[in-house]
Order: sequence, then C-alpha cells, then structure tokens
Amino acid sequence: MRITILQGAFLPVPPLRGGAVEKMWFELGKQFSKKGHRVCHVSRRFPGLPQEELIEGVHHLRVKGYHTPANGLHLKLLDLLYSLRALRVLPPADILITNSFWLPILAARRQQRFGQIVVDVARMPKGQMRFYRRAACLRANSSAVAQAIAQEAPHLSGLVCTIPNPLPFQPPQLSAAGREPVILYCGRLHPEKGIALLLEAFRLACERGLSGWTLRLVGPADTAAGGGGLSWLEGLLAGSKAVGLPIQWIGPVYGEQELLRLYQQAALFAYPSLAERGETFGLAPLEAMACGAVPIVSDLACFRDFITSGLNGLAFNHRSLDPASQLAQEIINLAHNPDRRAAMAEAALDVRNSHHPATIARQFIECFQMLI
Repeated sequence: MRITILQGAFLPVPPLRGGAVEKMWFELGKQFSKKGHRVCHVSRRFPGLPQEELIEGVHHLRVKGYHTPANGLHLKLLDLLYSLRALRVLPPADILITNSFWLPILAARRQQRFGQIVVDVARMPKGQMRFYRRAACLRANSSAVAQAIAQEAPHLSGLVCTIPNPLPFQPPQLSAAGREPVILYCGRLHPEKGIALLLEAFRLACERGLSGWTLRLVGPADTAAGGGGLSWLEGLLAGSKAVGLPIQWIGPVYGEQELLRLYQQAALFAYPSLAERGETFGLAPLEAMACGAVPIVSDLACFRDFITSGLNGLAFNHRSLDPASQLAQEIINLAHNPDRRAAMAEAALDVRNSHHPATIARQFIECFQMLI
C-alpha cells in the first residue's frame, strides 16, 4: 500500500520537541515501511531538519509550520494555513492518516488521489467529529475516546476503529541493576496533570513514615510547551509543603535514551492526572511499565485499557474528598512492600508485547486493508 501520514502544524518529526502523537507515528511509519509499504510522512519544517529526507525507508516531507499559539482560534487558523500548504505536496496514496483539524475536510473531495482518510482521534472530541462524515475511518486510541466519538456523532459510530497507541520505541533490554527508591513523573507540568496533588501526597507520605525516597519530576513547565508556567511550578516547589523534601525537577527530556534511563531507574511511576476530558490514553505510564516501573494513576477511564489495578499497577480515586491522602497511602503501600512491587513490575512488562510497535502496526495494516 501507499500510506501518507500527515502530522499537525506545531511539532517536528522526528519528535525533537516531544509530542506523543508525533512519537507514535514516527515509529509506526518505520514499521509500515519494514512490512513493505511505501510511506510518506509530512510534518512541519523545523531548524536543523531538511525539507526532504529518507529515514529508515520513510520519505519525509516538511512544510512551513508554526509554534503553538495560546489562543485556540489562532491555532485553528494556523492549522488551516498549514493544511493548505500540505495539500500541495501530498503524494498519491491509498491511505491518508492525519491528526490535523482541517485536512480531513479539505482532502475529502480528492480521496481518489490522496487515499482513504483515516482521522487519528487521539484527544477527546470537542464537536469536530460531525465535520468528518466523509472520512473512511475515525481511529480512537482508547475505548474512552471511542465512546466519546459515538456520543458526539452517533451516526458516525460505524466508522470508529479502536487501536491503542504503541510504545514509541522498541522495548529496551532491562538491566539487572536494582531500582532506585524514586517516584517518577514524566509529562507536562500543568495543574490538570495533578502536580499539586502529587506534591501534597508525597508530603503526607513522608509524614507517615516514607523515608529514603525521592520524587522526581520530568517535563516542561513553560506555557509554550503546554505547561502551567514557570512561576506556577516554582511557587509550588518553594511552598511550605514542598520545601525540605527530596523533590527534584529535572525539566524536559526529549532524548529517547535519557528518557529510558530515567524510566529504568525508577521503582514507581506516578501519574495523577485530573484531566477528565483531556486525558485520552496515557502514553507516559505505558512507557514506564515497559521499563519495569510500577504505575500509580488516577481513576480515569483511559488508563483501564492497559492497567488493571492491583495486578500491574494501582489506581486511586482522584474524585474522593481527600485524594492526596489516598495517593499517599498507595505510595507507602508499594514502597514498603518490595515483593508486591516486584510482582506488579513483572506483570507490567506484558505491555512490551501487547503494545509493541510491530503488534500495533499489524492492527493498523489490517484496518487499512479493509478500507481499500
């Protein structure tokens, strides 16, 4: 098959500035190529990247894009300009995959040239699904997203195909070295991610006898990268509830090897997201599980697709009257029970097979074959 992948206007491919969607499709494009398909990957132009190149069999084309604006309407306008440019370079194809807002609409009348349109729905829909009635497939990355699409556009529910995100890397060989007493968080540092809740839970855990453990935060805080702002985070870290505690903020880490090293060092991975409508999959917990860290997550529906609480991780009730106390107790329970932690870590490693890039690529190919 001839497969085109068109990314949005704001992040580069390869994922030099992060982005779960960009990481995923960069890896899947290589997997499609390994299986003998012709793949073209279109993304934003970025300093240091050529306008055109070949990476592991994938033909990369880049067009002018933008930095992410703060205003939502401005973002949609820039996405429209980017999509119009991208239309001029799209090659003939059998399948066109995109997460752009406008491209599925603009390309709908030219599907004989550009291919069957697969809309990559990696976030909770916000009213736009009704515009995609001429798409061949609405790919949801979790059962929670699939349900949200069906609720928003019941007449399009027959187009929905649920395929999970793969690991954005080949699962690493784990070292035999012991885990460090580290509770790791990786991702955007934003209020909706439950960062204040995590700090409070760590403080409570330390008051209740947690000793020798470090809370390590990895990710951007600046608003341009989707964070809550440097002043907001610095205020939390300098507050009376955090001062004197073993808390480290490393900042953003975009290099794959460095990120894997951080995952492999940590015994626990905390992801207490509060984003009821914003969290759609949870790639960071999946990555941590593939590296042997035990996840503790909030009770959001998207995590239930791959985390069974008590078996390969834990979920706490973030909607309770005192969620910080609940999270603190879950941290203490695992920190003080290395045998239980080891059993959960072993079970968590199953995602290395269920979400291996080759496994998920095969599911996509089967979907594409049915479409054409």
